Amino acid sequence: MPPTPGPRPFSPRPSPISTTDVARAGLRLGFPSVLGAETWWEEDRPAEGGRRTVVHRAADGALTDLLPAPWDARTRVHEYGGRSYVVVPGHGIVFAHHPDQRLYLARPRAGGEPGLGAAEPPRPVTPEPDEPGALRYADLRIQDGPGGPRVWCVRERHHEDAKVTRSIVAVDPTGDGEVAELVTGSDFYASPTPSPDGRHLAYVCWNHPHMPWTGTELRVTRLSDGATWTVMGGPAESVLAPLWCDERRLYAVSDRSGWYNLYRADISGSSFEAPCPAEEEFAGPLWQLGGLPYAVLGDGRLAVLHGRGDLRLGVLDPETGTLTDLDVPFQGWAPALDADGDVLIGLGYRAGAPRSVVRIDAADAADDADDAGRAGRAGRAEELRREIDDIPAGVLPAPRAVEFATAEFGTAGVRTAEFEAGAGMRVHAYLYPPEQADEGGAPYVVFVHGGPTGHATSELSLEKAFFTSRGIGVIDVNYGGSSGYGRAYRERLRGRWGVTDVEDVVAAARWLVAEGLADPARIAVRGASAGGWTVMAACAASDVFAGGVSVAGVSALGPLVAATHDFESRYVEWLVGPENRYGEREPLARADQVNCPMLLMQGLADPVVPPAQSQAFAERLMARGVPCTFLTFEGEAHGFRRLETKAAALAAELSFYLQIFR
Repeated sequence: MPPTPGPRPFSPRPSPISTTDVARAGLRLGFPSVLGAETWWEEDRPAEGGRRTVVHRAADGALTDLLPAPWDARTRVHEYGGRSYVVVPGHGIVFAHHPDQRLYLARPRAGGEPGLGAAEPPRPVTPEPDEPGALRYADLRIQDGPGGPRVWCVRERHHEDAKVTRSIVAVDPTGDGEVAELVTGSDFYASPTPSPDGRHLAYVCWNHPHMPWTGTELRVTRLSDGATWTVMGGPAESVLAPLWCDERRLYAVSDRSGWYNLYRADISGSSFEAPCPAEEEFAGPLWQLGGLPYAVLGDGRLAVLHGRGDLRLGVLDPETGTLTDLDVPFQGWAPALDADGDVLIGLGYRAGAPRSVVRIDAADAADDADDAGRAGRAGRAEELRREIDDIPAGVLPAPRAVEFATAEFGTAGVRTAEFEAGAGMRVHAYLYPPEQADEGGAPYVVFVHGGPTGHATSELSLEKAFFTSRGIGVIDVNYGGSSGYGRAYRERLRGRWGVTDVEDVVAAARWLVAEGLADPARIAVRGASAGGWTVMAACAASDVFAGGVSVAGVSALGPLVAATHDFESRYVEWLVGPENRYGEREPLARADQVNCPMLLMQGLADPVVPPAQSQAFAERLMARGVPCTFLTFEGEAHGFRRLETKAAALAAELSFYLQIFR
């Protein structure tokens, strides 16, 4: 009897997408602003050491980098940063410079014409701290008044004893660096928003051990005497993104219903209402400061983002509760909108096209609901800038939203009481099939996002196309704990980090096999940060993966809690629970159960997940003879920014898959 033939060797297909193509595509557009016919946005430059500049688009369409190298508009507040600049009409832009974290004013050329490049080097408008980076600023908002413009922002102070405190301050961008500290006392602040009459300040705050998606408060301070009160929120409610409706009312987003919905509240906190209650999300978690998921238009209507998974763009009439989606060719939007009158600016994406800065004339864009069923007028959106200019034709994967049940049994094949809590839940993911699949299923990589309260969308990714064009499929999993599907879905991870996330990514692999999509012997798993934790834990808990790739992954909880940054220093309490659970959850304690090859990569300047986390796990595997490659990158922090690093890391990852998929 002849022997049964084994599976055919995997041979990658030729692809027009190179590692350098993917690395150069990382422009990463962010935080657009609009004022009349002019627009601004942040833009990463991987080929310039990963620095970030601010780009201006004039009324005639001319683009100008407002900050030449080596200026770098990045804030390190919370280490994840956020919006780093604000437009000061008639004066230029104020921005946070990454090396020293001070605020600087970049002026326009003589004549006051904005966007034509700075006439002189930017000058600092905040004092120099004793140590570089000891005073950091983020979430910049501008207020014009009779005394001149003021920039409201969150200030983060790093003390000599490693203590970190935060406050809300006002900065005179035209003066000699005077900074007025106006609100203190809470551990964290976001969204400082002065009222139209300048009498009150609205803002969001929270304290340890909460995260901004578990429990926050919307507060108002009367600036004349400092009187402060809570309008909405508490330990079991996440309130975000306040904007003033008028001098006595506020808009804000709250998940008090179980979904991030928009509310309108009286300034006193005595009453509030949801103009358009829905089992949809109108915002995402506050990982970065400064983004707004809605904007007030000139006629009082609101441009809003809403949906499950990808967020659609619509116009909401707060008086009638009518929500009408705009008929624009974009299927999803990042939660960063701005408006001036009827002009709206945002970051949209669509099938076959990358994230773009999009400008929309919202005047009459949303038709009446009885207008022949049309959602709005087409052709009113203008793309101003794309993250990727040259996109190879014919090799872009078409993502498909899929759902599947968690596995019937836990990873070890035994039903446990802990697993019972999540059994039968539906898991959300986006499927990216390979260009061609061999008979018997294709190799697949299970992508695990970070956060872990992050969210994978269907946004075009040249990185995913890099793999799918070579015959390797991708499934991007929004495991339990992910945002985008309501508070209950996020809270599936509460006390269950290392359980729910692991079960869901294992379930994704098993679903691929059950559907006949994947070769069961050729499935890998990869993730970064919290996603790296899940990769290591999944490789220890299950034998379904042929290998794992972890970038800046968390392997041990005790050292992480002792060494990580202040923002997440108490997050493990929510994710895992008391210290006596650490040993049963952390990947390092279960490294002796890992038998598949692994690739670990790490930036050596990472302030969020110290390099020792990956190193300890790699050393444990190598001591047991488990194939493990540990790559480090000098000068890179939490997330690779430099072109050469991005290209090298992607090349190493592809090489790893080609070896384990043979």
